[in-house]
Amino acid sequence: MFAASAADGLVTSEGHHFTSVVLTGRQHPGADMTASGNGVHLALLGGFRLTHLGGAVALSLGAQRLLALLALHDDVHRAAAAEQLWPDSSSSRAAANLRSALWRGRRVGAVPVIDCAGPRLRLSPAACVDVREVREHVRQTIDTERPPDSHDIESLLDGLGRDLLPGWSEDWLVLERERWNQIRLHALETLAQRLMAAGHYLAAMQTALAAIAIEPLRETPHRTVMEIHVAEGNRASAIMKYQSYRVLLQRELGVAPSSKMIALARGLLPG
Repeated sequence: MFAASAADGLVTSEGHHFTSVVLTGRQHPGADMTASGNGVHLALLGGFRLTHLGGAVALSLGAQRLLALLALHDDVHRAAAAEQLWPDSSSSRAAANLRSALWRGRRVGAVPVIDCAGPRLRLSPAACVDVREVREHVRQTIDTERPPDSHDIESLLDGLGRDLLPGWSEDWLVLERERWNQIRLHALETLAQRLMAAGHYLAAMQTALAAIAIEPLRETPHRTVMEIHVAEGNRASAIMKYQSYRVLLQRELGVAPSSKMIALARGLLPG
């Protein structure tokens, strides 16, 4: 989906080493929306990227991890942040690493991006975050009774199709990735059903297939694909979809589809 390039070996005048992660390809969701006039945007979907007024900002790895942690939580106690980000370090070393990350990442130019005045740390409202933007877009779209238009669908598929910080191996990210996957799977499934009900079959199919790409063994989007084929009058395609999913499930997990999906398939067979 993206080609990632790193400006390795970037050294400041103070001699500090930084890594600037730049993603090429499609624009990050929300990259054209800023929470304020400060122009600070933090992207976590598809890879880490911090920009200010459209330009990439170089950060130490410690500062990147700290910003990502704060972007995914309302606020975090300093001690908890140090423990989560540097679990293999002593408490004193982790606290020192946190202070260093704060010093390097608390401002982007003259814009404060981390509120670190007290014992708890939080991301400043000056920074807009793509994960939060996509979640809000999903909420607004689902809360609206009308089906999304083509621009909304394209934007949602783009944002929901991106993994959260791919390539990062931090333990604290395991739960956050699961939470993000559940949000986007349920959003895509809900949208696919709504689009199908409105007769927008191509958009519904694209949305259901996006959910399958995220979790190939999950039954709900496969069943939705069958239902879309049926709605279009393509019974043979629906049966073939059921058969391919049944084989996949048996091969990977040694189980059969649910009774609900089996009943849907049986209803398509003659007699």
